[in-house]
Amino acid sequence: MPSEFLNVCLRRLFLCGSIATALLTLSIGQAAWIDPQQPTVLITGSNRGIGLAFVEHYLAEGWNVLATTRSPSSADDLQRLGEGWDNLVIEQLDVTDEDRVKTLAADYIGTPIDLLINNAGIYGGTKEQNLGSLDPQTFHDVMAVNVLAPMQMIEAFTEHVAASRHKKIVSITSGAGSVSGDQVSTGGAFYSISKAALNMAMRKAGAALGERGIMVVLIAPGLVTTDMLRQNRPNLVPRANSPAESVAGMAAVIARIDASHNKQIMNYNGSIVAW
Repeated sequence: MPSEFLNVCLRRLFLCGSIATALLTLSIGQAAWIDPQQPTVLITGSNRGIGLAFVEHYLAEGWNVLATTRSPSSADDLQRLGEGWDNLVIEQLDVTDEDRVKTLAADYIGTPIDLLINNAGIYGGTKEQNLGSLDPQTFHDVMAVNVLAPMQMIEAFTEHVAASRHKKIVSITSGAGSVSGDQVSTGGAFYSISKAALNMAMRKAGAALGERGIMVVLIAPGLVTTDMLRQNRPNLVPRANSPAESVAGMAAVIARIDASHNKQIMNYNGSIVAW
C-alpha cells in the first residue's frame, strides 16, 4: 500500500477518533483498483514460471489480476509487469502463513474473485525424499505448501468466489500424482504424494462447494521449463513446453469448464489425466 495513502488513513483515524472508520477506509482502498466491469483472478506463486505466465495471460485478456508472492521486493519480473499495467496489483503472501491468508481475504472482503488459481508449490530437496535419506521436515514442508495451503486459500476466499460471475477455483496438480498410471518414476516421492493428496483435497472441496455453484478444478500443466524442472529433473527439459505455452492451454481449458464439468483431472491440452 502506498505510504501516501496510509498517511491519509492515519490522519482520518486521528481526526475521527474511530478505529472502525480507519479500517473501513483501508478496506475500501485495498480493492479500489479493481474494474467491476472485468473479471478478477487471484494467483498464488506469481513471481516466476507458470504463475508469472498466468499473470501475463490474464493481464492481456483485460482481467483484474491480483498476484501474490512471498517476497514482492525481490520479484523483479513481476514488478516490471506492475509498471505497465493498471489492472495488476501485487500482494505479499506466504501461502503457509495462515494469519496472512486470512488478512488478505479480509482486505478484499466484498470483492468478487471470479477465478482463484492455487499455483504456488514446491518440490522439496531431491535427496531428502529418496528412500534411504528421507527427511521428515521436507515431507511436512512439501505437504504444507502443496496440499494444506490450497485448502486454506479456498476456505479463506470461498465468499469472494461465490460472489463472482465465473465461480471457478483451479489448483495446479501434476501427472506425478497419478496412482493409476502404468509406470511410476523413481525420485520425488514427497512431491508425488503431495499431488495425489491435493487431488483428493480438491475433490473434497468440490463436493463441499458444489451446491453454491463453485467449480473446483484440477489441471496439470504438463512438462514446463520452470526452475523446478531444471533443478530436479533436468533430463526432461528438452521435452518441456514454455510456461506461456502451458498457460495458454490451461487458460483455454479453464474458459471451457462449466457446471457440467465431470470432476476429472484435466491436462493443459484438454486431455484427461489418469488418477
